Amino acid sequence: MKTGDKISLIDDNLKGTIISVKGEVVVFKDEHGFTHQEKKEKLVLQDPEIYAQVPTVIKKEISAPRSKKHNRKHMVLDLHFENLVKNPSDYNAFERIFIQKEKLEETIGFCRKNNLKKLEIIHGIGDGVLQRMVHDYLTGQTNLEFDDHDFFYHQRGSVMVTLR
Repeated sequence: MKTGDKISLIDDNLKGTIISVKGEVVVFKDEHGFTHQEKKEKLVLQDPEIYAQVPTVIKKEISAPRSKKHNRKHMVLDLHFENLVKNPSDYNAFERIFIQKEKLEETIGFCRKNNLKKLEIIHGIGDGVLQRMVHDYLTGQTNLEFDDHDFFYHQRGSVMVTLR
């Protein structure tokens, strides 16, 4: 360090120009005209040219990893009878509703076993028999939530279930 060098203080937001150097003590004038004394070890030279030869490395930004579980879409269960069996005309009304209820129970059990959080049950609009069975079954279950405000108004043919 010599007279005329630009310096800054390590532990403070103070910059200035060296006026004199006396052993380990440096006297400098800050940008406001005040004079200060500090030990050499607390000062750093401000020489922008020392950084001119250092190449700038631009690193690619890494996004936070998300688990595969959060990228999953919710599971969908379609209770339309044509989707559950090969020959729907071979079954009477009681057998139909029984098979649909078994499929509903099996799917909710699968969701619980595999820690799936969301299940959309498509019951259709129809005359409301299947809709009523789904509602009654969900009402009797614990640790699940579903929106039943518009359930019986035939506005939607499905219900979203959240398992806790």
